[in-house]
This record gives sequence, C-alpha cells and structure tokens, in this order.
Amino acid sequence: MRGWTMTGHRVALVTGAARGIGAATVRRLARTGWAVVAVDRCADDPDVPYPLAGPGRLDALAAEFPLVRTVRADVRDTAALRNAVELAEGEFGGLDAAVAAAAVMLGGGPVWEQTDAQWRTLLDVDVLGVANLARAAVPALLRRPRPRSGRFVALASAAAHRGLWGLGAYCAAKHAVVGLVRGLACDLRDTGVNAVGVSPGSTRTDMLRATADLYELTEVDKLAEQQLSGRPLEPEEVAAVVAWACSADSFAITGSVLHADGGFTA
Repeated sequence: MRGWTMTGHRVALVTGAARGIGAATVRRLARTGWAVVAVDRCADDPDVPYPLAGPGRLDALAAEFPLVRTVRADVRDTAALRNAVELAEGEFGGLDAAVAAAAVMLGGGPVWEQTDAQWRTLLDVDVLGVANLARAAVPALLRRPRPRSGRFVALASAAAHRGLWGLGAYCAAKHAVVGLVRGLACDLRDTGVNAVGVSPGSTRTDMLRATADLYELTEVDKLAEQQLSGRPLEPEEVAAVVAWACSADSFAITGSVLHADGGFTA
C-alpha cells in the first residue's frame, strides 16, 4: 500500500501538537494507525498575552500511543523542523503527511493600532511557520517513491474568509495561509503530493478562550452565534476533517480549503 513504512504505518508530522486541534489531530491519526511526530514549542511567548501549552501536554501524547514521538520546537526555527522530519524518516522510514496546526491569535484593536511586535509574531508564527514546515517537510514527502499520496495540510481559519473586528492582523495572516496553500499546490502539480487548507470556525480551545477574553465575553459560546452548528465545535470534530485530508482518499482535493467551520461561512 502506498506510503506504508517498514512498520506498516503511514507517518505524519503535526505542529502545534500539544493541545487544541493539533493534539486532537495527533490522537485521531494515532488511533487510526498512523505513526506521528508531534511538535510543539511547549513554552510561553513574551509577545503572546495568554499561556501556551506546557511540556506536560506533549508528554501526555507520547504516553498514550506507542507510535507517537515528540519534539519541542518552535515553527519559526526551520532547522528544528528539519530535525523533526529527520526523526520521522529515521524512526518510521518516511513521511506521508505534514499538518501545520501551530498558530497564535493577537488583536484587540483596529489594524492601525496593531503594534510591530503583534504583526511580527502573527506573520512569523502563523504564516512563516507554515512555510517553514513546507520547506522542511515537502522534500521528505517527495522522497516517497511514486505512486505517492503525500499530504500537506495547513490550518487556516474562518478568519481567512471574513473580516473580524479587532482581529484584522490575524485575518491577514490567515488569508496568507490560504494563498500559501494554493501556491504550494501549484508547485506540487502531478507529484502525488497535495496541499490543502482546513478553516475551522469557533472551536472549543484555549485560543477560543483567549479570543473571548479579548472581546470581554464571559461565555465562549457567544463566539459561535454566527455558526449554523449553534455551538462551538470540538477539537475532535475539526481533527476528523484534518485526518481525512491527510488520507489517500483526499486525492481530489488540492489547492482548496475545507471549511470545517460549523457553517460560519455558509
């Protein structure tokens, strides 16, 4: 079967893996027979005003699944991402999917009041972090022999398709992720490796709680009022879409965005 390793498993690398949609994706893939390298910074960022995941969250994933390996790395560090790819190839024999789930959310005022630090952090993590993963992982995806079914999946956002008050810089960063996916898909034409975006709506994560705090909302459910789902999505519900995008069954989808947004953009 295409993409199977010497251990009989397809292999994925997931960034932003310690919590939220990233962690749910690792669990979804691992439970369905994938070997996974889970990557996360596992430390707070002085330019991000809410707590990020700690190392214990990443360690818990490794404890749950025998074929999950963990790497503490910042997506702004291309060399560290290349090392994670090398781990996937060395430990499991190759790489079949790369999922760019690492991101931060910053905002709280109009675009013209966003600081240099906010712009830099959003673009460096949310956009260049995706590009850095592509630079590290796509060559490994292409090292699989033909016929191959490699997948590069980037988490965008409903904010990649709508403007949101106080989140203009974040919207710009997520729009850029969609553009990056489309350009990457064109570069990968006829290789057997696809590039796909997944745009979640309001999903019950730590980032959603931080967004609610930014809007001075006590209930995160209010952020999902425009979703046809009538409630915030669970990380596992978005992870199911990401996992399908990683599968060989998603051959027909490349250069496109899967709107896992509970109907927010309907």
